[in-house]
Amino acid sequence: MSLLRTHRDFRLFWIGETINRFGSAISSVALPLVAISMLDATTFEVGLLTAAAWAPWLLIGLPIGAWIDRVRRRPLMLASSAISGLLLAVVPLAGDLLTIGFLLVLAGLVGAASVVFQTAYTAYLPTLLDPSDHAEGNAKLHGSASAAQIAGLGCGGLLVQFAGAANALLVDAGSFLVALGCLAAIRFRERRTDAPRRAGAIREGIRLVAHDVWLRTLTIFGAVSNLALMGYQAIVVVFLVREAGLTAGTVGALIAAASSGGVLGALVGRKMMRFGTARALLLCELGLPTLALLIPLGGASPWFYLVGAFGVSLGVVGGNVVKATFLQSYCPPDLFGRLTATNAFVNYGTIPLGALLGGTLGQTLGLTPALWITTAGVPLAGLVLLASPIRGRRDLPTHQGAGVPGTIADSSRIRTA
Repeated sequence: MSLLRTHRDFRLFWIGETINRFGSAISSVALPLVAISMLDATTFEVGLLTAAAWAPWLLIGLPIGAWIDRVRRRPLMLASSAISGLLLAVVPLAGDLLTIGFLLVLAGLVGAASVVFQTAYTAYLPTLLDPSDHAEGNAKLHGSASAAQIAGLGCGGLLVQFAGAANALLVDAGSFLVALGCLAAIRFRERRTDAPRRAGAIREGIRLVAHDVWLRTLTIFGAVSNLALMGYQAIVVVFLVREAGLTAGTVGALIAAASSGGVLGALVGRKMMRFGTARALLLCELGLPTLALLIPLGGASPWFYLVGAFGVSLGVVGGNVVKATFLQSYCPPDLFGRLTATNAFVNYGTIPLGALLGGTLGQTLGLTPALWITTAGVPLAGLVLLASPIRGRRDLPTHQGAGVPGTIADSSRIRTA
């Protein structure tokens, strides 16, 4: 029977996270449009705004991961949601203070709160569910997140068009408060941890990834992939407005339709795991993303953008379901926070670099050439997987030390407690 019917706490967690993703999708359209429509920002400044939102992963990601392995995660998620909601509510009230500098600081602060929330969220979910429910839980969360993104992007464009870009951010602020209420209503209580603060905790997370061939491969792939993905995503709103000549409402609807691939990806990723998790990963992360090469043709017809972005969304979400399920079964629970932080430090650390790359290329070469360069990197990132042991396997391992040398259990230099 579905987790949504039998597991009250997961149902609350799912509702809160879905509504939160809906609000965040609105902001992903509204914030760059605030910069474009109200502040006449350049392409580089729009890219810099995206970079500011992700830069905290580079600055505080690793220590946050070591910290989260020693504390209860839900209180941190509650605090992060409250802070993010309050920060976003400030924008419509800023008045003459609203400048590019103001938005950069705001994006950085909201990004820092997101680092805490996402790291705690990733470590909290496996404690909330039984191991046998991880695949279903991941599929439902990723699927609903994609559906919420579709609705949020569509509504975001319309809200910006009819209520103004700054006012649209109030919806995201409200979504954080709803998520806060859902988290507060969860009855499950994590056990208190007695793990003391230790020197070298951050190094353990780095070694965990560096000395394990599976974790190392997925982390490097994620970093390269995110560099390319954010390279084009940082400038695609500007491209659709200034090159394709679309209105804010049409841009939101188009991006929302493209993101519907993520809903299908959540279902496809879970179903394809029956035929081999390694095979499913290669199809999602190498095969489908080749459609990204259609995106730069969106200036000639929006249909090219729609098909290309739909394929990318389908592959990315499908691959995320496979990877999340693998990590939850493979990594020891007491190291999950450090694994998440190390993985995110490398994966998300390339996101601000990708945003800066996209903005710089768009400013210097033009938006269309910049899109050709960045979208070409999306399928090329899959070559990292082909160069790893994943290429010759049906399934990814389900426990440490399985498969090939170089896994956690084979390295005497890794401390697991």
